Amino acid sequence: MENKEPVVLTIDIGGSHVKIQSSGGGEERKAVSGPTMNAATMADSVEKLADGIAFDVIAMGYPGPVVHNKILIDPHNLAPGWVGFDFEKRFGKPVRIVNDALMQAIGSYQGGRMLFLGLGTGLGAAMIVENVAQPMELAHLPYRKGHTFEDYLGEASLEKRGHDKWQRHVFDAVEQLSAAVEPDYVVIGGGNVAKLDKMPPNARRGDNANAFKGGFALWLDKTLVV
Repeated sequence: MENKEPVVLTIDIGGSHVKIQSSGGGEERKAVSGPTMNAATMADSVEKLADGIAFDVIAMGYPGPVVHNKILIDPHNLAPGWVGFDFEKRFGKPVRIVNDALMQAIGSYQGGRMLFLGLGTGLGAAMIVENVAQPMELAHLPYRKGHTFEDYLGEASLEKRGHDKWQRHVFDAVEQLSAAVEPDYVVIGGGNVAKLDKMPPNARRGDNANAFKGGFALWLDKTLVV
């Protein structure tokens, strides 16, 4: 008897919306998240969004550090109550959780050595080398004048410094980080990539829909190492 691929429900958790899509087909569905959403209310929202969708397993992109399927700290832009929450018990399905930037990186990967940067409320980062995926906490590394990369590349910097200065810092940060990790190419994703007028050298524009592809790959790509 032929082994059938499981149908994956990908959940992409963001600071403003939680989005879902099934590997079995159908459109993206989304609900508002925001600072009052905790793990339990997120699960309630997903249950309503997924009404009518049959799925076997869940892939989840979480806006914070995750190690071995465990959430380490509550997210900055959502309510507390995520650490230690039993998602498998709540949904009644096997669940794989990774950092949200890593999930979008996996969906964006086209071989070789790729550095992924996610421009949004904060700064997400990941590296994939020969299908081995590694989340990276680059956001809080020192960048300049005692401030971090996220201080200059995040949403607050765009609002405070204006588009042109913010874009110059994006270019500068890509150059510095590329010198450190030597990628073959850089993919820039996240909600604010659309605000870049042009792309840094050796960088390509990511697509937020790649987060869903990355979630599917967590279960369906047997060559992927996470």
